[in-house]
This record gives sequence, C-alpha cells and structure tokens, in this order.
Amino acid sequence: MKSIVILLAIIGLCCSAAFGQKPGSDPLGENLFPLELVMAHQQEIGLTDEQRDYLKVESRKAQLKFTELQWQLLDESEKLAALVKQEHVDEQQTLATLDKILDAEREIKRLQISLVVRIKNKLTPEQQARLMDIKRASAPKQ
Repeated sequence: MKSIVILLAIIGLCCSAAFGQKPGSDPLGENLFPLELVMAHQQEIGLTDEQRDYLKVESRKAQLKFTELQWQLLDESEKLAALVKQEHVDEQQTLATLDKILDAEREIKRLQISLVVRIKNKLTPEQQARLMDIKRASAPKQ
C-alpha cells in the first residue's frame, strides 16, 4: 500500500513539473477552503445560519460516504495483501483487486474535492476573500 502511495506521489510530481507547476504548489488547496477552516472562523467571516446548516448537512453526507469507502478500501487492501503473500500470485486477480482499491481511492478524492467546491460555492465573495486573508496570515513564511 505504501508503494502505491509513493508511486502516486512521484507521478504527481512529474505531472506538476510537466505542466509547469512548481513542485509543492497546490492550486486546489490555495483556492478552496476546508470545512475546518470555515468552521473555525465562522464568526469572523459572518457565516449565516443557512450557510452553517448547509455545511453541516453536506459534511454529514460526505462523512457517511467516506466511512463506507474506507471500509471498502480496507477490505480490498486486506485481500490484496493476502493475494501477494501467496507463493504463486494470480496476476489477474491481483490487478482486479488493485483496480477496486484505486477506484475507492479515486472516489474518496472525488468526494473531497466535491465537498470543498460546494463549500466555496456557498460562501459569498467577501467571505472567500476573508478566508484567503486568514490562510495567507497563517501560512508559514518561506
């Protein structure tokens, strides 16, 4: 499992270099807002009750799906580990199980992006600007 994560990280670095992005730059993280940031500064950005209720409902729905996918990911990871421990590894079965793992990981990432996009879309331009200021102020200086 660790080797898959390392491989994906290497691919990501190669892709960011190939598309002219600086390694370490995160255009998604720079332009979207995690729920924790919004909730930690809800008074400061003037989050309305309607916005707060919306974010609660959306985060609950996402959390339920995340939990379901995590169970699926763990189950398939155990299956993959058992397959590769065998003296003779069934390549087709191993790759099919890997595909299930990658599908679950893809769905988790898709859900994460979907949630932060919905969060941003629910915020006013003024709230977004204030959160950007908060992020800049708390970013480590380089």
